[in-house]
Amino acid sequence: MKRFAILAILALAGIAAALYAVFDTGRSTDRPGIGLTAPPPPFAHFVAGAGLTETGRGNVAVGTNLPGIAREVLVRAGEGVNAGAPLFRIDDRDASSRLAVADAAVQQAQAGLAAPQHRLGYLQRLNSRGQDLVARDMVTAAQDDVSAATAAVAAARAMQVQARTTVDRLLVRAPVAGKVLQVNVRPGQYVDNAAGGPPPVLLGNDERIYLRVNIDESDAWRVRPGARAMAAVRGNPGQRIPLHFEYIEPYVTPRASLTGQSTERTDLRTLQVVYSFPRDGQRVYLGQQMDAYIQTAPTPSPAAGRNGPG
Repeated sequence: MKRFAILAILALAGIAAALYAVFDTGRSTDRPGIGLTAPPPPFAHFVAGAGLTETGRGNVAVGTNLPGIAREVLVRAGEGVNAGAPLFRIDDRDASSRLAVADAAVQQAQAGLAAPQHRLGYLQRLNSRGQDLVARDMVTAAQDDVSAATAAVAAARAMQVQARTTVDRLLVRAPVAGKVLQVNVRPGQYVDNAAGGPPPVLLGNDERIYLRVNIDESDAWRVRPGARAMAAVRGNPGQRIPLHFEYIEPYVTPRASLTGQSTERTDLRTLQVVYSFPRDGQRVYLGQQMDAYIQTAPTPSPAAGRNGPG
């Protein structure tokens, strides 16, 4: 009897705990958030588009001339580099050994040229002292030997240049001056341009930031070259940045960036309009998305087009 009473009490306690948990989770524990009031659009008539920041000449994806294992990385992200500055080195031990062999081959060929040159000079000196002291065939043969040895030296030097070029190509240098935006290579990592993925090093110049704005093809006709524009930083809509018009790319391209919304058209094509603005301490980074507003003329109403002369 006592055991039955204990089991009954435990069962009632479990039911009470379950009911409390159900009612407690049903309560709203979210605190009311502070709403951010979006500022009004900067223009009365405009088209809007998402823009992606980049450098003026475009970001330079630096690859490797020859695939191989990265031996050392000579730069870090955020560093400024001059054109020709070394960025990273591919393992060059095999290429360096081939260069040493080519250097030795040049020395050997040069040594092989000395004997024919001496013989030819000797025969020419004999001929200069009197006529018919040396047969003409001997002089001709000596000249041929010198020509062959000279060609051997030239071939050896060409192989030397080729070997040295291979060693130089394994040291990847900056093609332009700029800032190192990304370093995606580490010592010991296999580097191959054909493998895909991010480039080993990404270069750019962020003194002036360019904004590539994607405008839906249905609004492309409303955009005019030189139109005023304003950009807003996502997450901080109060930060508005005036934009300077650069150019319009005349070729409409498929939309590359998607938001993932169910109502979004994936077959949409966009017109790319490029604006720019100086950094001037702006907390904007390359590769960042911004919202752009481009001023347009008022859109004529459909009724205005139908009300023609009868």
